[in-house]
Amino acid sequence: MCILEKRGNLFILTLIDDDHGHRLGLHLIVSLLFALSQVNTKSINGSSALITVTCGKFFCNGIEVLWGQLSARLRLHQMVESFRSVVVALLSLPILTNATVSGHAAASGVVLTLGHDYVLMRHDRGFLYMSEVDLAITLPDYFSGLVRSKISRLSAARRDVLLRGMKVKGEEAVRMGIVDSVAHDSEESVVEAVVRLGDRLAERKWNGEVYAEIRKSLYPELCGVLGLVSKTVVASSKL
Repeated sequence: MCILEKRGNLFILTLIDDDHGHRLGLHLIVSLLFALSQVNTKSINGSSALITVTCGKFFCNGIEVLWGQLSARLRLHQMVESFRSVVVALLSLPILTNATVSGHAAASGVVLTLGHDYVLMRHDRGFLYMSEVDLAITLPDYFSGLVRSKISRLSAARRDVLLRGMKVKGEEAVRMGIVDSVAHDSEESVVEAVVRLGDRLAERKWNGEVYAEIRKSLYPELCGVLGLVSKTVVASSKL
C-alpha cells in the first residue's frame, strides 16, 4: 500500500511494505492511482511538488508474480497493463515530481522511479536493476519507451541497463545520466535533500497545466506509446 500526506507545499507519497517485499501487486497499483488522483485534484496551480519515498532495503522490487503458478504469465500481463496507468498519471501530474531511492529498485520499480521528473539516490545503499534479461521476459512497449526517453545521454548506458541487467548504484547512475544526484549520509538526509529541492522548485509557482504539457512534449515517443495527447496551453499574463 502507500500513504499520501501533505506537508506545506509538498505531497509526500510513502510506499509501505506489506510483507510482499515492496512488490507491485494490484492492491498497491490501485492505491498509487488513488493517491496520484488526489494529488492531481488538490495541487495548487503548480506551486506544489510530489515526493515519493520508502524505507528499508527496497524502494520497489518489481511486479508481484508467483512464477510457480500456471497463470503467472497471464497475471504478469494483467499487472503490466494495470501499471501503465500509474506511468500515465505521473506524466500527467500538474506539479513537479521527485523520487527518493534509498533501497533497491528492480524492473517496474525502475520504471516507477524514472516516471518522476527528478531522482535522488543514496550512494551507499540500493541499486537500479532492469531484471528482464535475467528473467527471460521481453520488455513492455512503455518500459522500453521510458528507458529510451529518460536514459538518453549515452546509448551504452541503455545497453548496459537492458542487455546486461547491470545493477547500477547511485554514483554510477549519476555518471550514466540515469539519476540526478546522490546523498552521502543517512536515509533521512536523502529525504531532506529531495524535500529541499521540492520546496525550492515549488516556490517558482509555475502554471500546473503548462508544466504538465511541457513535460509531455519532452517525451513524444513515450507519450505516443501511452496514448497521451499533448495540447497547446497559453495561460500566462507574464508575457
